[in-house]
Amino acid sequence: MTISLIRTVILYAIVMAAVRLMGKRQISEMQTSELVVTLLISNLASVPMQETGQPLINGLIPIVALVISEIVVSALMVKLPMFRKLICGRPIIVIYDGKIQQDEMRRLRMTTEDLFEQLREKDVFSIKDVAYAIVETNGKMSVIKTPEKEQPTAGALNVVEPDKGLETVVISDGVISDYSLALCRQTRNWVENILENEGIILSDVFLMTANAKGDYLIVRRDQTK
Repeated sequence: MTISLIRTVILYAIVMAAVRLMGKRQISEMQTSELVVTLLISNLASVPMQETGQPLINGLIPIVALVISEIVVSALMVKLPMFRKLICGRPIIVIYDGKIQQDEMRRLRMTTEDLFEQLREKDVFSIKDVAYAIVETNGKMSVIKTPEKEQPTAGALNVVEPDKGLETVVISDGVISDYSLALCRQTRNWVENILENEGIILSDVFLMTANAKGDYLIVRRDQTK
């Protein structure tokens, strides 16, 4: 039992490191090659966990080989556009100038139900509101609405909005984040002064956000009864 637990922890750390090495797209926007590698790694890692009689190195070598292969393939896709097109394909326009491209939908084996489901995920509920819809290489759909259905921007209304900078979480569950403070160009002294003026101690803060203009929001921790 102890050996199985140790092997599981080691493999967990190795797989986590492998995912980090292959990049954040592994988590949310996987391309074809990344999906294949992720599935293979998960299968390879499960074998040494279950078969304690098999040397652990036998499971680690294929995982390392797959990670190296994925890194090489990713580098080649950056350097060679044709190679990227071969591996990932190309974006496909399924609605062009308001017209459904039925041939392209057949190529994707996309049904009308699939099309409308993805449009609804983009908060589009009528096909007449769509100017262009593009299926990206990761399978997600990008939608450009017709001009009359687009929300007006501040620029279109000739309204100049002040740039307040990035809003970040500077305190999370009573802990100050120096990294977040640097992003919003604030300091610990600034935070401590705010808390002192508000009459709040650090341990009572559940959440505090701030931006470069000095705007902030404080959410107190719920008091347990």
